[in-house]
Amino acid sequence: MQASHIILGVDPGTVVMGYGIIAVKGEKIELVTMDVLKMSSREDGYDRLKKIYTIIETLIKTYKPHGFAIEAPFFGKNVQSMLKLGRAQGVAIAAAMQHGVPVTEYSPKKVKQSITGNGNASKDQVMKMLQRLVSFTEDTRYFDATDALAVAICHHFQEGSPMAAAARSIAPGRAKKVKGWEAFVAVNPDRVK
Repeated sequence: MQASHIILGVDPGTVVMGYGIIAVKGEKIELVTMDVLKMSSREDGYDRLKKIYTIIETLIKTYKPHGFAIEAPFFGKNVQSMLKLGRAQGVAIAAAMQHGVPVTEYSPKKVKQSITGNGNASKDQVMKMLQRLVSFTEDTRYFDATDALAVAICHHFQEGSPMAAAARSIAPGRAKKVKGWEAFVAVNPDRVK
């Protein structure tokens, strides 16, 4: 029996942070859990960051993921919101790194493209496609949970792509540094004329 490959996906936030965990066996993707950490906006910002760290650490200790995927913050007009979101993302990444879990970051557009085929898909379209991919029926109260699940599944899809395989074979442990056609051609010289 093939062992499961566990991936933890996170949609960072300072008031609502979504998380989703999948187990992959061969071609089958199974939903392990997804939920949100909901915090009060009146709560001290540093206390919220501590809660984010603690929940990520608890999820890692409980489910022992092989990969950690997080959604990159999009660039908005409100600088203060961006700074707070960046802190939340940094704390989540630090928790994963502290436990030796490899971290990968994906833009919201890349996640939507990977799940629906459309980088401009709505959150509802992403959720409907996720329901087909992992067979869950319940509607979640927060899109943050399904966004996190989408990040985890996007990571799984990207790990299996020819470009990702090429990057891993050229620079093990440094896949983010090697991207594009150079990596693909190096691994697949027979496919270039």
